[in-house]
Amino acid sequence: MEPWRLIVTFGADPAFHMGLDETLLEEPLAPPTLRLYTWKPDTLSLGYFQSLADVPGHERARAIVRRITGGGAIHHVNELTFSIAVSLDHPIYRGTVADSYTRVHAALSTALRGVGVEAAPRGDTILESDRTGTGMCFHTSTPLDLAWNGKKGVGSAQRRKKGRVLHHGSIKLGESILETGVATIPGGGRDRGPAEVGILVAESLASAFDLRFLRAVPEADERDRAKVLGARYIDPTFVRSR
Repeated sequence: MEPWRLIVTFGADPAFHMGLDETLLEEPLAPPTLRLYTWKPDTLSLGYFQSLADVPGHERARAIVRRITGGGAIHHVNELTFSIAVSLDHPIYRGTVADSYTRVHAALSTALRGVGVEAAPRGDTILESDRTGTGMCFHTSTPLDLAWNGKKGVGSAQRRKKGRVLHHGSIKLGESILETGVATIPGGGRDRGPAEVGILVAESLASAFDLRFLRAVPEADERDRAKVLGARYIDPTFVRSR
């Protein structure tokens, strides 16, 4: 079984989250890492190519950042965020980008069965959650996105750079003021919180890819680098520019 780090940072500030993910993407010697996290305060993360004008109602979020991964905006409340940072030559990410999404989403489907959800790729189905004009990730779907009850419930995006990949994922536990009409987990945010769902995600990834997760915290140099990089994410010009 291949050892990976498991870093759990629930309730951390958005600048730290984004700075640490960028650090793990940029550091060629960083060990394979799965992060599980939630955000405080509730935060709107824009996709890399979005502008604020793409997201009507963005001012309703208490904080705004820009991810280094693409896709639509996500309102990080009532949800679990995960990130995977690893070399691109890892078996999970060999082949096409679509291949890697298929592998990861298959493991997530297994995890979601543990909370009574039968999730499957959208395929050619048109989802009830699809709508135009909101700019939100969960209101736009692709054939590989995981859905249940006719709605999207998992959002994913990747950034590949210098032989490494950062894979962002969001699993909706409940709706938010900016993400209505999306798939959620029964009892999510109340009876079933991010800790329970996060354990299932880690267990399913471990089983699917023969991994052994070791609980860890970021190294001192990673924390220092995350602070430097994270400062950009709370700069209004960084949020507003593409």
